[in-house]
Amino acid sequence: MIIHNALINYFNGMPKQIINLDIDLLRTFVVIATEGNFTRAAERLMRQQSTVSLQLKRLEYALGHRLIDRTPRSVELTAEGEAVLPHAQRILDLNDEVVAMTHEPQMQGLVRLGTPEHFATHRLPDILARFVQAYPSVELEVTCDLTLNLLRDFRHKNFEIILIKRERASGCEGIRVWREPLVWVTGLHDYVGSNTPLPLVVSPEPCVYRKRATEALNRARRTWRIAYTCGSLAGSIAAIRAGLGVGVLPKDMVPSGLHVIDGAPLPDLKDTEIAMLCARKLSAPATKLRDHIVRCLG
Repeated sequence: MIIHNALINYFNGMPKQIINLDIDLLRTFVVIATEGNFTRAAERLMRQQSTVSLQLKRLEYALGHRLIDRTPRSVELTAEGEAVLPHAQRILDLNDEVVAMTHEPQMQGLVRLGTPEHFATHRLPDILARFVQAYPSVELEVTCDLTLNLLRDFRHKNFEIILIKRERASGCEGIRVWREPLVWVTGLHDYVGSNTPLPLVVSPEPCVYRKRATEALNRARRTWRIAYTCGSLAGSIAAIRAGLGVGVLPKDMVPSGLHVIDGAPLPDLKDTEIAMLCARKLSAPATKLRDHIVRCLG
């Protein structure tokens, strides 16, 4: 992948020509990339859509490369846009930490966050640690639970922010913050090649992963049975590892010791999403946490 020399020089810290990137332009680019839509990006940034488009063009001009390909139906990152995005996020993180340290040391309060267990285990620790470092007086109360329970408690106003598993393009409120390719996982036992019903290790209903597995098997006309039901990620992984059945996990969250089957001889699994839902009126600390999570997950 070829990135413009000015960008390489900028991030290597050895510029032949000093180019000072505008933080505001970088933030606009990151929000567009996160939302995948100029209209939603403009709403989040509280600017006119024409202003957002102009800011993106200014950043592209400064870097000498097109970062986003925009069509009437989609917004896609170019190869250069994919390369720039993580660096832009890192610059914004540092900028916000400095601002928080110097301008908002007095920010304090409690923020209650709900999240699926697997996401809290693999994705959130580093993100939340960086937030706590930037806002040491803000208290975080993080609860791990099933999506159904998180939604129920969110409606009862027990959380300011929740992250939930959902179907892609489900029409559910909230914004997508993560896409999860799913794979089949097994222990040492070979149930895949057997003619007997495939034993499944699943979470209690309703569960997106469980639905993905059973629907895919039904479409492939492969018989199955529920062998083990557990609401705990650790319990499910232990059951799969012990050979009690086959499970479904996000592709990049499969622990060592489990075997991945991505497609044949089992049917393909469609991707799922992690979406964020927020209370209508967020406190200042909750607003900061929302923006921090969205930016970090991209």
